[in-house]
Amino acid sequence: MENKGKLYLGLTIMVGLIFLGLMLPRTAREFRSFERTVSVKGLCEREVPADKVIWPVVYKVVGNDLNSVYRAIESKKEIIFNFLKKGGIEEKDISVSVPSLSDKDAQEYGGNTRLYRYVATCTITVCSAEVDKVLALMAAQSQLLSKDIILENGWEATPQFLFEGLNEIKPEMIEVATKNARQVAEKFAKDSGSSLGKIRTASQGTFSIEARDSNTPQTKKVRVVTSVTYYLKR
Repeated sequence: MENKGKLYLGLTIMVGLIFLGLMLPRTAREFRSFERTVSVKGLCEREVPADKVIWPVVYKVVGNDLNSVYRAIESKKEIIFNFLKKGGIEEKDISVSVPSLSDKDAQEYGGNTRLYRYVATCTITVCSAEVDKVLALMAAQSQLLSKDIILENGWEATPQFLFEGLNEIKPEMIEVATKNARQVAEKFAKDSGSSLGKIRTASQGTFSIEARDSNTPQTKKVRVVTSVTYYLKR
């Protein structure tokens, strides 16, 4: 009986080894099939109008007497306020910064060649969602020339156009980018004689928002790229 038990045990082990030997090639092929992948990227872009603008209205006042400089600052500030309100800008969207005053006599350089002792730089900032109204005012700012107000146009007076509605278009853009990625992957699979399997990994790229071009900063280009890796099946 003991010998028969050992015989049956040996036969069982042998059958198991034979079965395992038959299954190993198939298992190896299936395992290698999981290693066959394709990584693709999907792009989605949208052009949207800016929904917020920050416009620094910068002007200068010069003079040799502090009192006259102060009166000129206040007078021009009132004129600019009226100009903005007449253009449809609400008072809550207008803020005034403390003027930056420069005393040329207190400087150790430049000599006495300057015509004016005091130069005050004043900034009135418009921060509004009424982008079209602000654009119209920018185009009409030459009206201030008749009131002896010349607005600065340097870097400190550069308007900023923003787009804050990203969350509203995010889901649709991600969906489109993912579909575009799948189309690329399907084309690759077809060309390689395979079929597309399940997603192995997927990652959403960072959204970027920038001006469409330097001449129209009020039009924004929103862009996102998704990266997806698919399994390939024969």
